[in-house]
Amino acid sequence: MVDGEAPVKKNSDLPVRVVSAIVMLAIAGTALWLGGWWWRGFAILVGALCLAEFVRLVLRATEQPLNRIAGTVFGTAYVAIAVISLASLPLGVVLGIVAIVVATDTGAYFSGRAIGGPKIAPKISPSKTWAGLGGGMLAAGIVSAGTFAWNTGELVMRPMLFIAFAIGAMLAVVAQTGDFFESWLKRSAGMKDSSQLIPGHGGVFDRVDGLLPVAIIGALLWGMHP
Repeated sequence: MVDGEAPVKKNSDLPVRVVSAIVMLAIAGTALWLGGWWWRGFAILVGALCLAEFVRLVLRATEQPLNRIAGTVFGTAYVAIAVISLASLPLGVVLGIVAIVVATDTGAYFSGRAIGGPKIAPKISPSKTWAGLGGGMLAAGIVSAGTFAWNTGELVMRPMLFIAFAIGAMLAVVAQTGDFFESWLKRSAGMKDSSQLIPGHGGVFDRVDGLLPVAIIGALLWGMHP
């Protein structure tokens, strides 16, 4: 690649990415606001699109029939459990989960670019660093603790506040694991994106790779809530 070409491409893609992001947020936000079957239907639709992309990656990644069957079965269970989790959790918990995933991505992006340093798994995802993971954990922990303080109406240094921070940091690791899993699957399939469904953003799976495992773990944690 000739020096200077990459920035031009990024700049030309930026308006498309911004418009796509606004549309996605508007649709998802409306579904959440309406709640009920509107939200459940939206979650099922996103899950169906994600599963179709997952299966496509599996079929591209291997030609072995047993591997294809195993991958499809796993993908179906993985996506279905995540969709059921998102569709059944209270609105406030869903918003908290989404906020933690967004904070993870944002914190990882800026800390990774600012600090750099050793890569976590360069053969799977060359851009992800340990510094980025640390920044994502910090950002997710702050959002989780802030959400807890907002819900309780008290910003007091007490054990539960630190527990909320720790849960957010842990979920950041879960989100990054989901991201790595999809990156590994895409590399195995020889594909850059899971699809081209969303202009400037790739596929649905590309957008929810970190959200899927966080939704599952979040539902388990919520189920343990007294």
